[in-house]
Amino acid sequence: MSKVRYYVLRTLQTVFMLWLAATLLFILFRSMPGDFTDRMLFAGADPAAVEAFREDWGLNDPLYVQYYRYITNLAVGNAGVSLEYRVPVIQYIRMRLFNSFILIAPGITFAYLLGSLYGLLAGMKRGSIIEKYGIIPIIFLGAFPSFVTAIFLIVIFASWLGWFPTGGLITADTRRLFADAPWWRRYLTGDFLWHAALPFTAVVCRYLFLPSLIMRTSVFEVQGQGFIFYNRITGLPAVNRLRHIAKHASLPVITLYPVSMTRAIGGLVLIEIVFNWPGIGAALVDGVLARDYPVVQFVFFLIAAFIIIANYAVDIIYGIIDPRIAVEGE
Repeated sequence: MSKVRYYVLRTLQTVFMLWLAATLLFILFRSMPGDFTDRMLFAGADPAAVEAFREDWGLNDPLYVQYYRYITNLAVGNAGVSLEYRVPVIQYIRMRLFNSFILIAPGITFAYLLGSLYGLLAGMKRGSIIEKYGIIPIIFLGAFPSFVTAIFLIVIFASWLGWFPTGGLITADTRRLFADAPWWRRYLTGDFLWHAALPFTAVVCRYLFLPSLIMRTSVFEVQGQGFIFYNRITGLPAVNRLRHIAKHASLPVITLYPVSMTRAIGGLVLIEIVFNWPGIGAALVDGVLARDYPVVQFVFFLIAAFIIIANYAVDIIYGIIDPRIAVEGE
């Protein structure tokens, strides 16, 4: 199988998986009991107004009509309109997705860099105290649920010490000060960094153990390979040997990094809830409580799409960064 054919087949598989995820989400949310109109009736809305609402929004159309409209709109980037807020779903999600990204991307990146360095140090010092016992605190930290770590951080650094706020993105004063400024200006303030410190730390604690363990194990394996022995007997300086070991041992960590990044979009909902962070997790919870299925459906599809596309990117890029990998049949 040539590489070109492999890339084409892998692309087609990715497109099929995206369609399958969208279809399964459509079936799942249409199969669940209750919808937004039930919430309207419970709140005391007039049944005639509710029926008119269902007609206007196409909720009375046959499922195949709804499915066709849903798939065609999704294909052109139209995720529908929020039933709760009466705005396009993408417009409603956009800033919340950005808020999650600016928290998750730096947090996971720092966790992977720090974990890789720690794993490299532990792997190079095989049999030492740091290799035997130094990894235990990392495992213990990663074993805690993310919301427990977040609560501990709030109790210690916000309640007891008073160094950081308990939650939120910025203070009300900063929001008023930058009300007429560009939307991105508030993210460059010290107030934003002050509020983001504890959520950022919670994300780092949540993802630190994974690259540490993988890098440590990978260093063990690379040190036993022939080219490391060759570098040693030819007198290659220790710094250069360490660089070669780190380069080859980091491949599994590089593979896992984009997958962790995409899964974290939906996996850190509880951290956002604990810190009252206006991200995608809070939007998902609000959508579930309001039975706003266009929002919830699109958020789930977004998470699934991120994971599928990340796996696709890893499959394509992994062969580029590792020359030892070859496609079967070449």
